[in-house]
Amino acid sequence: MSKFIQERVTYIHHWNDTLFSFRTSRQQSLRFENGHFIMVGLEVDGKPLMRAYSLASPNYLSELEFFSIKVQDGPLTSRLQKIKVGDLIIMSTKPTGTLITGNLLPGKNMYLLGTGTGLAPFLSIIRDPDVYEKFEKVILVHGVREISELAYQDMIENELPNDEYLSELIREKLVYYPSVTREPFRNNGRVTDLLISGKLFRDIGLPKPNTEDDRFMLCGSPSMLKDTCQILDNWGFRESRHGRQADYVIERAFVEQ
Repeated sequence: MSKFIQERVTYIHHWNDTLFSFRTSRQQSLRFENGHFIMVGLEVDGKPLMRAYSLASPNYLSELEFFSIKVQDGPLTSRLQKIKVGDLIIMSTKPTGTLITGNLLPGKNMYLLGTGTGLAPFLSIIRDPDVYEKFEKVILVHGVREISELAYQDMIENELPNDEYLSELIREKLVYYPSVTREPFRNNGRVTDLLISGKLFRDIGLPKPNTEDDRFMLCGSPSMLKDTCQILDNWGFRESRHGRQADYVIERAFVEQ
């Protein structure tokens, strides 16, 4: 267990039957970039049971936040969804990942395309003041099946525009576009369909992306990543690999999960 640290659960919120968030304490020595992930888990039968979780909290806060699915027969999440405030969580000491702005070339607009819990890394990125120094617009697209899965909607729409430090940047530069596929909602459709049809860009009043002005970060299911990468490739965008700056970036650590 020496590779891992223990942190105590400080907050839990169940969004619905399939999604929950939790916060833990944070050792001062833990450093990460917004967009990074870390291995998180529980000790089961004397052994660590871990999986990768994006850090949903920005790197300047004193607690760590995570956004998780609930899988009833999942080896980890079947246990993790039952944690209580005060319980101990184990995690690795070296956050890492590719969903960082340093992997993108300079541009005007940054699109954060997430489905389901793929929203998590973007929750830290949209609260990073440096991101708003680099881009004129930050467009957060969150695709889900049902309205109850639009976790953090109230925080994004109501709390952040009134944040003590970020309010001016958020109001001026952040565009939030939630979309639902299985229920009537103000925005309907899969993220990929919204891209191909151009509806997303018409709705937010921006032109179809071009390789000079626009950058993308993607986080979601393997099928979403595959399909969205294909769309961007067809449009002439290049993926960042091995730390080389390019037009878009995905978190490859999650692709095979």
